[in-house]
Amino acid sequence: MRVYVPLTLSGLARLHTARELGPAPLTAYAVTPALREWYLSGNEEELEYAALSRAAAASLRLVATDPAVARRRVVVAAEVPDRVAVADPDLALSAESLGEVRLTEPVPVVWLAAVHVDAEEAAADIRAAADAVGAADQGDDDARFTVDGAADHELLWYGVQELDRLL
Repeated sequence: MRVYVPLTLSGLARLHTARELGPAPLTAYAVTPALREWYLSGNEEELEYAALSRAAAASLRLVATDPAVARRRVVVAAEVPDRVAVADPDLALSAESLGEVRLTEPVPVVWLAAVHVDAEEAAADIRAAADAVGAADQGDDDARFTVDGAADHELLWYGVQELDRLL
């Protein structure tokens, strides 16, 4: 199963050093039955993009919680055995949790398929969005607009073999 794990650049550096993502459990995003049902008209590629986008939003929240990390979203795509990714049926009831899965094992680097990272040019908008997350959660429409603006930046695709260059 293809999963998308939200990280920060610091988390990506730890993954590179440790040669695995962990410890488990880890939160990731995937094309779950609930996500598939929500996007009735989407083909598989569109559903994968929706899962990636949800992971990017979760990465923004990770950036928002740590002022010391670089202001860029990071998502790691991995192919994990189906037994490792568990969808909680209770989470499927919430629109915010669509596609969310729990990874029950650490993810070794050999399972990684790609790395998605914001371009450096996105840093100012990602910083503004990270700063606005709390207010957006409290219902501030201007803050919500700023947070939603982060999605205007497409994450760049990198091969796993490019980790050294990225870091």
